[in-house]
Amino acid sequence: MMERREFLKKSGFLAAGALSLNAWNAFANAPKKLIDPFGVQLFSVRDLLPADPKGVMEKLAKMGYKQFESFAGAKGFLWGMEPKEIKSFLDGIGVDMVSTHFDFRKTAADADSLKRSIDMAHGAGLKYLICPWIGPQKTWDDWKKIAADFNRVGEEVKKAGLKFGYHNHDYSFKPLEGKLPQDFLLENTDPKLVMFELDLCWIDVAGVDTGAHLKKYGKRYELCHVKDYKKENGKPVQNDLGEGSVDFKKTLRLALDSGIKYFLVEQEEYPESPLVSLDKDAKYMKKLSV
Repeated sequence: MMERREFLKKSGFLAAGALSLNAWNAFANAPKKLIDPFGVQLFSVRDLLPADPKGVMEKLAKMGYKQFESFAGAKGFLWGMEPKEIKSFLDGIGVDMVSTHFDFRKTAADADSLKRSIDMAHGAGLKYLICPWIGPQKTWDDWKKIAADFNRVGEEVKKAGLKFGYHNHDYSFKPLEGKLPQDFLLENTDPKLVMFELDLCWIDVAGVDTGAHLKKYGKRYELCHVKDYKKENGKPVQNDLGEGSVDFKKTLRLALDSGIKYFLVEQEEYPESPLVSLDKDAKYMKKLSV
């Protein structure tokens, strides 16, 4: 006859196993979600926008993009329009411009320029001003200065009711003396002043585990770029969504579960043309269940 201790031990393992199995089944059978709404970073149509910004935006809206993220073009991130004008136009085509990339280094160094950018973004109904690029830094003192600048600018942006953030490339996910600069920025900026936008392509290019990173820092990210690529001759080459190496079913579910709010398609290289690729990307996003 089985002794009581042995019975309890074995039955405990069985119970734990049943719980683990139930947890696994719950995860595997979790209801699938569509990414709706989804948006697009207008840099994807950078060669077309200057000649006809309203016409190009209308085409993107018809494809199914309900959110735009702008960038600082030759006529600024509102494309030559006044804040109220572009807000009225976008309302009319059913699009919300949620954010913009802007020239952080130039703007951060000039209080008047920063104020103008903040006022224009606020007037147009944007929620975020985002630094898109700072480049790789040689020393930790350089990164410390950037973190301090992020906090300073973030404080000014917050005063207007907006949020300031940083969009990564692969360089901030490459180790410097054994530590990732991206982790340093996350740990040395004030969460009340600085949020982050995760580029799902560039973190993958750098070879960092997206799931592990989001598990640790996911609450700091509020937007992401949805971008696909393949490596050719050791270099990343961007593709239409679903044609590259990024596992979007897994990655976007992780992003959803971590609390990311905005999913913005970006594509900078095209097999045929920007609008053909972005139309394919929109169709892919409409069908993608994660």
